[in-house]
Amino acid sequence: MTGMDLPYSEPVRLHQIGAGVTRTLEPDAAARKRIAKALDLASLDSLVAEVKLAPAPGGWRLSGRVKASLAQTCGITLEPLPVGVDAPFTVLLAEAADEESDEIVITLDDESPDPIEGGQIDLGQYVVEQLALQLDPFPRKPGAEFVQPPEPAEISPFAVLKQIRPSDEG
Repeated sequence: MTGMDLPYSEPVRLHQIGAGVTRTLEPDAAARKRIAKALDLASLDSLVAEVKLAPAPGGWRLSGRVKASLAQTCGITLEPLPVGVDAPFTVLLAEAADEESDEIVITLDDESPDPIEGGQIDLGQYVVEQLALQLDPFPRKPGAEFVQPPEPAEISPFAVLKQIRPSDEG
């Protein structure tokens, strides 16, 4: 993704970090609307993130707290379901290794740092990602239950033909 197609972008260049950067990110109404669309939310009434970006061994550490007031759509009733988010997060980051290599290394280690590309860290992108991680993938209103509709009885193709054919009685 480039900065143009992200719902919310607040980049910080690595040389601007120094001993650390602390920011309060609060996207405006237009950005909240883009985020809500990207995360398939009914609405995103508020989003505030306190973030701190500081040097860490091997790279940088992004930590903070995401607070949001939003509504997801209930997967059963299709009604808006109010949700409050208040969650701390920590992400480790490191400059991308040799960019000349086409080799992709995949590890299942959760502790591996996110790669930094282009000499900058997009704080807004991480805020949206952390918000997404707090959402219920299958939102459901309390008490709402999915009821399986009855299966239609097996219809024999011959039974259908029998209904179409005119009666031989007469």
